[in-house]
Amino acid sequence: MLDYVIVGLGLAGISFCEQLEQNGKSFVVVSDDSERASLVAGGLYNPVILKRFTLAWNAAEQMDLALPFYANLEKKLQLKLDYKVPVYRRFASVEEQNLWFEAADRISLKPFLATTIIGNNNAQIDAPHGMGEVKSTGRIDTAKLINGYSDYLIQKSLLHQEQFSFDQMSIGTDKIEYKGITAKKIVFAEGFGLKKNPFFNYLPLNGTKGELLTIKAPLLREKSVVKSSVFIIPLGQELYRIGATYKWKDKTNTPTADAKKELLEKLRTFLKCDFEIVDHVAGVRPTVTDRRPLVGTHPKHKSLLVLNGFGSRGVLIAPYAALQLFRHVENGAKINAEMDIDRFKDKFQNKR
Repeated sequence: MLDYVIVGLGLAGISFCEQLEQNGKSFVVVSDDSERASLVAGGLYNPVILKRFTLAWNAAEQMDLALPFYANLEKKLQLKLDYKVPVYRRFASVEEQNLWFEAADRISLKPFLATTIIGNNNAQIDAPHGMGEVKSTGRIDTAKLINGYSDYLIQKSLLHQEQFSFDQMSIGTDKIEYKGITAKKIVFAEGFGLKKNPFFNYLPLNGTKGELLTIKAPLLREKSVVKSSVFIIPLGQELYRIGATYKWKDKTNTPTADAKKELLEKLRTFLKCDFEIVDHVAGVRPTVTDRRPLVGTHPKHKSLLVLNGFGSRGVLIAPYAALQLFRHVENGAKINAEMDIDRFKDKFQNKR
């Protein structure tokens, strides 16, 4: 009997795999790559919500876990994954400068917001009011991570590349069985695919579609991330990722002309140079009504677990949430109440 089956191999699934490997637990993964949010993500880790100059939820604790987590993955997979890069917030006015300084004076934000206005020295970017620097930021190459981790699991015969079939799962009192596999627990980390999960679809997962462009801009020569109405994220070799959009009705992974137009219009408000579009991707982020993750044990079936709902901050949240779930299952530790699915037990009762 295995200890775990994991369904899904995005940031959530990989983070839980790592907890299991580090603690000597046996597992297999079932994944078909149908949910693409982690694959197409911008991959930024940034503790500050730059629209409002506020600290993201539990960001300091998440940063403390995430940075060594990705450093260990780089050694394990022998891949460069973590690109340390500053994030510059372009100021649209003097008023925004003042709000930045007010925010930087708060105890929680002091470690992350620089208090010197950075003058713009890039002629291809329009920033007459300068920029503010967010510290301790960077970019994880999520596509390289997922592809590299998939290869790692394939080499160890731990990855079943197929769509998970609920019809072929049976639940016992203290185990589950699936296609000849017997395990003590199963963890559903399938992103927006949770909407089709008959055991956890009572949870209020909304899903928010995001689209990103990749452009080639030889004249831009920018090495930092620049945040204005959209992000410009340098990828190297004159390539930059531009994003992202937020749409709540369309739940497909298909890029749209409307989103492309929106991104280009916003980009051209502050980027002066010519560029060429070389890619356009889309994915549905697993977002939740109260903007907190979905982590915990099924109200009725204690062998069924969920690890989901990271929204647009999966790079930071995933290692933190995976650790919380592992400690909960293996050691009986309480999950942070803000993300424990127990907060939605009324929805489960009403569904029944």
